[in-house]
Amino acid sequence: MAPASSPEPAGAEPGRTARLAIAAVITALLLVGASLVIGRLSAPGDTAPLDGSAEAGFARDMQTHHQQAVEMSMIVRDLTDDPEVRLLAYDIATSQSQQSGQMFGWLAEWGLSQASSQPEMAWMALPTIDGSTGGHHMESTGDVPSTMPGYATAEQLARLKAATGVDAERIFLTLMIAHHQGGVEMSEAVLARSDYRVVVDLATSMVQAQTSEISLMQDMLAKRGGPLP
Repeated sequence: MAPASSPEPAGAEPGRTARLAIAAVITALLLVGASLVIGRLSAPGDTAPLDGSAEAGFARDMQTHHQQAVEMSMIVRDLTDDPEVRLLAYDIATSQSQQSGQMFGWLAEWGLSQASSQPEMAWMALPTIDGSTGGHHMESTGDVPSTMPGYATAEQLARLKAATGVDAERIFLTLMIAHHQGGVEMSEAVLARSDYRVVVDLATSMVQAQTSEISLMQDMLAKRGGPLP
């Protein structure tokens, strides 16, 4: 996991979550401009992906997936004083806000809408580069009308919000492990369907970073007694 800025001290005033969330959004928007430049300079000969492409679908759906990771991270930072968990949550929130800014920038550079006319996650059923059929099973996730791998349900988020201390840490780690595993699945799916340079670079970095964080969170969860029943 990449080094992060120092987390806020425990016991900060109640408004810190809102301020951090606003700061994350500002950071993401600032990165949009940079991502446009990166997109142009990194693959000048590439034709921009089309609206129904795996690249466009990944950029849209991964932004949604990342937004929930940021939300869960902000929630747990208000529910625990544990510095290890708070630092992890801060790292996840800032890194995924930055990545969301990059993907927002891709769509703008490609001249595509941020919203899709196709069903969520439909791109994961597209054929892979080697010509095989899509391998994602379009299954419902609890009460959420979503097929996103690892996406937490409203009930799971409510349970996290109602917890405190170690219980909140255990719920957060359990949900975020599943969320990261879903993120890795989505990243690997686009890698199987795209050779567009900036997409491949970011998806590869996501697989590496989130796989490392999954291992870290599994160790952290075990030290806290494992998942709550």
